[in-house]
Amino acid sequence: MSPKGRTPAAYNWSLPSSLEVSPDELQVRVDFYNSSVVLQWLENGAISTRMVSARDIALALLSDIPLHSGLLPPDTLWWSQDATAEVALWVKPRIWSVALMVKAGEPAQRFKLPMPGFIFVCRPGQAPRIYAVKRRPERLKDEIYHAPLFNVFGDGRTCAGSHRYPVKIEDIPKSFFTSFFSLDGSMSGRSKKHPDSLYTLWQELDGKRRYPLGDLVPCGTVEDVMNKTINRN
Repeated sequence: MSPKGRTPAAYNWSLPSSLEVSPDELQVRVDFYNSSVVLQWLENGAISTRMVSARDIALALLSDIPLHSGLLPPDTLWWSQDATAEVALWVKPRIWSVALMVKAGEPAQRFKLPMPGFIFVCRPGQAPRIYAVKRRPERLKDEIYHAPLFNVFGDGRTCAGSHRYPVKIEDIPKSFFTSFFSLDGSMSGRSKKHPDSLYTLWQELDGKRRYPLGDLVPCGTVEDVMNKTINRN
């Protein structure tokens, strides 16, 4: 502690004397360690110290930073922000025309597949995360399912390959289905009837009108998707 009314020299910052600007006194300092954040502040020459959370610091700084989502796309389920903004879209059940590259150098196989509804978690210009749902989500505890699609991994991440996604969020689902699929990602555990062959499932669904919702394989809840805690297996 310093004598009352005196500020330690290490906590002063001054410009060259020729500028005739008085020294600026430090008010608050934050030190980030590997496992903790320490806040120091000066008041009447006394230095006080306490541990805080990174969240406390972020919220304090955000009070001076205006944030807004802008106009959100239709059927937006939620919006979140960490390093970049992320928007979750509800995509209604429908029949999709898709192309699957089974063997290199051979023409793609074409399918018309009835698909369930999906949650597409999107960032501008990036490959989305995708999960199947039986109905439009309304609660955090609503169940979600593995997407019965190629190029999707167990935790919902997708493999972009050489495909370039649009910056416009609402165009990402269509962009995903118009890209060429390949025998990539997690191909097992996507169907109760065909647990070891997503390709067989697609062959069986080709030309049908409705997706058999009872065949979907659960993988978590909407809350898990928001918190990114879906199992990668």
